[in-house]
Amino acid sequence: MTTTGTAAPPPARLPGTPAQRLGRAAADCLTITRRNLIRAVRDPAEPLIGVIMPIVVMLLFGSVFGSVLVVPGGGNVYEFLMPGFFAMAMLNGVAATATGMAIDSGREVMGRFRSMPMAPSALLTGRAAADLLRAVVELALLVLVGLLVGWRWNGGIGGALLALALLLLFRLALTWVGVYLGLVARDPEVTGVLVWPVVFPITVISTTYLPPALMSDALGAIAEWNPVSAVVNATRELFANPGVGGDSWTVEHAALMAVAWSLLILAVFVPLSIRRYQRLSR
Repeated sequence: MTTTGTAAPPPARLPGTPAQRLGRAAADCLTITRRNLIRAVRDPAEPLIGVIMPIVVMLLFGSVFGSVLVVPGGGNVYEFLMPGFFAMAMLNGVAATATGMAIDSGREVMGRFRSMPMAPSALLTGRAAADLLRAVVELALLVLVGLLVGWRWNGGIGGALLALALLLLFRLALTWVGVYLGLVARDPEVTGVLVWPVVFPITVISTTYLPPALMSDALGAIAEWNPVSAVVNATRELFANPGVGGDSWTVEHAALMAVAWSLLILAVFVPLSIRRYQRLSR
């Protein structure tokens, strides 16, 4: 009897107690994280674009519209816009995560990882950890450029650190959205088709640039409950920057909304990503 193909080996199972397996999984996650960071350094084109584009958009938007944009309650235009640019940079990272995950979930790469005695979760957690570290760098550079053009946080350092932590929590949640989309697409050229038609309207129909009161009733309602709006409103409050005003529940509880949205996204897309990866590994 002849066979027409060779079945892929089953994923290696780590030996030892649950605590030992957990420690091994953490070590494997660090190894994959290091591998992803090294690859980003050796092929820096895409990471550099991800860092530079938010800065270019911020400078262009501030230069072109800074003199005509009316900040609610008055104040520095960059102090109004910067929290939105921070959130936009976190959201734009979905495309990079999806592309990297699509490359890793290719047949050759997937087979190589499955043949190794490593935790099956390492491919996913390593991707998420590497992209979160990349987000830290992007956010630090964006903060630096913001300070150079006149943005300031007007509250204490504690509020500023909480705002940055909230942005990174949002990015962590969005990273798992990118992981799932990469596993679904499995083709780096397809990820943009999946990501950008969703990312662009979510960014625009939010409180990043305008308060909901200046939008139509339908768009204003969408903007108020948009996860990006929650993060932008919360970071404006924590940075003590000018906000959109209003007395809606979502504005008054912006920090709660931002955390709730991030946790909800994690609760949905982490299990979806794990199940999708398990299906690909069979």
